[in-house]
Amino acid sequence: MHALPLILLALAAMAISYRFYSKFIATYVAVLDDSRKTPAETHYDGQNYDPTNRWVLFGHHFAAISGAGPLIGPVLAIQFGYLPGFVWLVVGVCLAGAVQDMMVLAASVRNDGKSLAELARRSLGTRAGSIASVAIFFIVIIALSGLGLVVVKALGGEAVKLPEGTILKGSGVAASVSAATAIDSTSVIAQLPQDTVVTYPRGTTVHRSESFRLKLPNGTIATDDVSLTLPAGSSELVKGSSWGVFTIACTIPIALFVGFYMYRLRPGRVLEASAIGAVAVLAATFAGNWIPGSPLEPWFSLTREATILSICIYGFIASVLPVWLLLCPRDYLSSILKIGTLVVLVLGVIIANPKMEAPPINEYFAGGGGPYFSGAIFPFVFICIMCGAISGFHTLVASGTTPKMVGKESDIRMIGYASMLLEGLVAVVALIAAAALPQGDYWAINIDLANVEKYADTLTKMGAGVDHLPVLEEQVGGESLRGRTGGAVTLAVGMSQIMTGAIARFSGEASLDGVIKYWYHFAIMFEALFILTTIDAGTRIARFLLQEILGRVYKPMERVDWLPGVIIGSFIVSLLWGGLIWTGSIGTIWPMFGIANQLLAGIALIVVTTMLFQNGRGRYCWVTVIPLIFVSITSVTAAARMLQDSFVPNLIGGFSASGGLDYNRIIQGGLTTMATVFLLCAYAWMLVVALMEWFNPKRSTPSAS
Repeated sequence: MHALPLILLALAAMAISYRFYSKFIATYVAVLDDSRKTPAETHYDGQNYDPTNRWVLFGHHFAAISGAGPLIGPVLAIQFGYLPGFVWLVVGVCLAGAVQDMMVLAASVRNDGKSLAELARRSLGTRAGSIASVAIFFIVIIALSGLGLVVVKALGGEAVKLPEGTILKGSGVAASVSAATAIDSTSVIAQLPQDTVVTYPRGTTVHRSESFRLKLPNGTIATDDVSLTLPAGSSELVKGSSWGVFTIACTIPIALFVGFYMYRLRPGRVLEASAIGAVAVLAATFAGNWIPGSPLEPWFSLTREATILSICIYGFIASVLPVWLLLCPRDYLSSILKIGTLVVLVLGVIIANPKMEAPPINEYFAGGGGPYFSGAIFPFVFICIMCGAISGFHTLVASGTTPKMVGKESDIRMIGYASMLLEGLVAVVALIAAAALPQGDYWAINIDLANVEKYADTLTKMGAGVDHLPVLEEQVGGESLRGRTGGAVTLAVGMSQIMTGAIARFSGEASLDGVIKYWYHFAIMFEALFILTTIDAGTRIARFLLQEILGRVYKPMERVDWLPGVIIGSFIVSLLWGGLIWTGSIGTIWPMFGIANQLLAGIALIVVTTMLFQNGRGRYCWVTVIPLIFVSITSVTAAARMLQDSFVPNLIGGFSASGGLDYNRIIQGGLTTMATVFLLCAYAWMLVVALMEWFNPKRSTPSAS
């Protein structure tokens, strides 16, 4: 199977759904009317409420909703094979995700730009609204931690503990240990050579095709000329991406300049500002090539902890600054790059037409789970792939920053429905890029180093035990690739391979290895921009929610323009999602993110369905009820499975761990268990209240609005 039929099918389905289905929803279900004044006009303040050019706002909205989900979810879903994810993306985005986004945006615009929590309060009552506020706030924090973790895995370095008693064999092992460099009085760093064979304590053997670094206790020696038995306290060091960090750091001052240029220096000159910003970002991507090996490298080679701290500081600052200064221009700038890159990638897939190396259905992991999800295709492919098909997080943008900037109601169709279709297309391209990688390379990059032993035998049976990481690492500029879980690195490698393949086919060149590193780091920048623009908008949205909640205790806190409340709210939000990243991993945060995100989508569909009944358009409820039923079944089933198979056992295991209490497992298991149980109870409560409202014969039917 090659990629061309898949991409053409996706494009055709999305074009038809926008032309006909979105028009039907705009005309008969949402009843959009340009004669109505929008909140941006009635509540204009120049900071949060501000009528915005629809193309600029489209860019902001698309950038804000298009975070890690459409990029990372499809990459991880290759665990099940490429076909389940592809079908869910195409069907889900047309009939569920785009419908949800458009309907929530329309509802918020009709209700003074209020948040989803406030919409729930107005439609379902004060008690249900209060529960929704707390539940949504929990979900946003979990979502931001999931998004931020992907950035950390792509850019930050880390140390992965290796089991005591692991044996390393190879002709250069002894020499490498002898030449180890001391980093302090207790530890040394050794550079192990290519073709080292690693045998784990339980007997599983893995061939390491690439060179790698180990941190060893001082005084460690090889037992003979060709082998080394690792003592306790040994770990593998994965180097961070200084090139990637430099490029992402440069986008912040560039966005600030673009905002100043577009709103103050030359107001209205959108194309000029766009061109300047795009050229500057591309220049920063190329300039990043000079960072590795230069005196500046230590400043941009961040550890995992430093990367977490950096994105938390960024999220805090972006939430505090006026929306026009950083948030809107950065999102608009990002959207130009995203849409432009998306067009180039779609053309690249069509020209290169890569073979789908992944199987349609992965028989080894489809039934019993694999490295990322411990369950079967149903329901976990629908939890793994969320933002590309339907995403509750989008409703926070559609009832957060975006409705406060809509200039006229007819813009809602393009901003709400079309931007979600574009995100679905991004997800399809991401799935194709990951599925086109040789399976040995895919699994080598995307299995955590701590779990290599667990899946080594299965990969051998799959025929995915051989990889080409030394070649790939050289092609991408010397970056470490093995064990870079989270999907971002896997996707960047896949995108760079497709683009260079397309250029080679178009130009007739036999080899373009010299340009792969630029495509790779452009892809890393592209992914990080997707994620960071969601983090800045998401942190602001979470701050709005927190201020609404705290405003019931202390009235000034509910004012979104009250500076002390802005600072306090932004700090608390950044601290919470940053703390979850600090204590979590991709295996704990991503499933939790998927479940929470889909439950939030269900809450949004409950609210807009209720408002349809209350506004006299209940006959069109099937538009939102059909996706609501499906989302409810998949998310509740997945939550029950994760509680049974992962969250609760992790909590219990923390108390019964050998050697005393394992506080990390207790914290992780406790947080995931309590949050999931609370969200399930809140969801059930809201659904019951909504059903009573839908079928209440005494409910009055106000005029449609």
